[in-house]
Amino acid sequence: MKHYIALFMVICLFNTVKGQEVIKLYKGIIPGSKPAPSDYKEESPLGEDKITRTSKVSEPTMIVYQPEKGKATGAAVIICPGGGYGILAIDHEGFNIAKRFNEYGVTAFVLKYRLPSDAIMVDKSFGPLMDAEQAMYLVRKDAAKWGVDPKKIGIMGFSAGGHLASTLTVHYNDVKIENKEKISLRPDFSILAYPVITFGKYTHGGSMANLIGPNPTDAQKEYFSNEKHVTADTPPTFLVHANDDGAVPVQNSMDFNAALVEHKVKGEMHIYQAGGHGFGLNNKTTTDDWFERLHNWMKSNKFL
Repeated sequence: MKHYIALFMVICLFNTVKGQEVIKLYKGIIPGSKPAPSDYKEESPLGEDKITRTSKVSEPTMIVYQPEKGKATGAAVIICPGGGYGILAIDHEGFNIAKRFNEYGVTAFVLKYRLPSDAIMVDKSFGPLMDAEQAMYLVRKDAAKWGVDPKKIGIMGFSAGGHLASTLTVHYNDVKIENKEKISLRPDFSILAYPVITFGKYTHGGSMANLIGPNPTDAQKEYFSNEKHVTADTPPTFLVHANDDGAVPVQNSMDFNAALVEHKVKGEMHIYQAGGHGFGLNNKTTTDDWFERLHNWMKSNKFL
């Protein structure tokens, strides 16, 4: 019976991405990788909450969602699902978001990035960032193929995926991939939903431990405390969070926004009085649609 349940889950996930192009991030051997152990197999079980949680990713990919013909605006977003750097909420904070972007004419790339693991990486702390950089490299390099404006490519992330997105947002010049053409890895805009930002006082302990281990150095915590690395050249950023988030304190978004203000970077932040953590597209505590607020922000900044 367990075999049939597992098969059913795989079929469900396949049907979710059926018809979407899947792009491998790297050709040949993945830089900084180690051969995966025989028991290191990707898994995507469907939980009782109807959320698919993908783990043990060793082959990073992008799943492409393109808007209907004639509807495309030229804007594109690379989406980083969350999951504490332990799993990826691949549909809840990936595929569902991509479909919503398509409604607004935005081409979406759901990033199935490698989750930090000593079993498959030489330095697990930089594996996810490498994948985010490679995704930006490929989307910008092949922008014409997708009908995308290379000056309108953003990064988006949820929870720990928000940490990954914000890491690229502030560390885009720290190039860790092969980039012979010297293509800019700077996102044109950043969208952070209930993001882990800091590895300081208000961090999410599980995300920090999964990325840099249980005994990180001060230098590691400093590097990945992204509020400390905002500059005047940081991309415009949209943030959304809930005051009652018990997993990732709202101070993460507030501190990042304060850094944007300090450096005179365009930013917009929406803080809801309730909603908890991980609400995805639908904060059930309010009739307000934060994604519509995002849509308005993108239009006002001429990304759409």
